Amino acid sequence: MKLITAIIKPFKLEEVKDALAEVGIEGMTVTEVKGFGRQKGHTDIYRGSEYVVDFLPKIKIELGVPNERVDRALQAITAATRTGKIGDGKIFVSPLEDVIRIRTGEHGDSVL
Repeated sequence: MKLITAIIKPFKLEEVKDALAEVGIEGMTVTEVKGFGRQKGHTDIYRGSEYVVDFLPKIKIELGVPNERVDRALQAITAATRTGKIGDGKIFVSPLEDVIRIRTGEHGDSVL
């Protein structure tokens, strides 16, 4: 099992959700976060004064995936989020030792 964490642009969330559903992955956790990478934010003007916006709004998606579905999940996320412009985001893949369904106490892939 793997834990996939994707940091994406907010307006891409529905596309990612739909793309993952098409490959049979429906459960995920979504968090609104702020951050920056190479784009390093931008400057804005508010009431005539210029200010720097260092941290840009992003969406963090986390999902546990059985090993046999990892490649399809990564392809779905990448295809749904790629614009070809800086700031498209990042995907992190980590090993997931165990998953436990609290209600029943079940362990492993069947919980996903």
